[in-house]
Amino acid sequence: MKVHATSVVAVRKDDCIAMASDGQVSIEHTIFKEGARKVQRLYDGQVLAGFAGSAADALTLFEKFEGKLQEYKGNLQRAALELVKDWRTDRVLRRLEALLVVGDAEYLYLISGSGDLIQPDEDVIGIGAGGGYAQAAGLALLHHSSLSAADIAREAIRIASHICVFTNDQITVETLP
Repeated sequence: MKVHATSVVAVRKDDCIAMASDGQVSIEHTIFKEGARKVQRLYDGQVLAGFAGSAADALTLFEKFEGKLQEYKGNLQRAALELVKDWRTDRVLRRLEALLVVGDAEYLYLISGSGDLIQPDEDVIGIGAGGGYAQAAGLALLHHSSLSAADIAREAIRIASHICVFTNDQITVETLP
């Protein structure tokens, strides 16, 4: 059984970061939920995180990541690096199938289970079933519009929802100024 559960996009513009996700969770060809929340605030609202992949795996990673944020007093770079190290070396974590996008006032990262910690060249990251579509739309809007980061993220997911059958238009947006 294949779970399709996410489209997330993160956009940084004008000292603001916005993260948006759709709400659809599908198993095989059936939609099971339309209003899932895939973007969260962590570390007293100072960090945004979004997930793609298995919901249970992603929530486990959220918990581990939040623990690292606490351990390193909100230092996003250090917490992300330490999570990646653990993810690569821990036999249980290694089996988790999920991606995380995390960001704060200074940094935006993609964290993968294969041990990748990627800071994008451009200020847009998309993950999940419709993530590529959302990233492409986000990049176009970032370079060719005067929209805010939140509006770009929302519109990028909306555009992805018109292309990807595993993405809907029940959009959640979180921002950090």
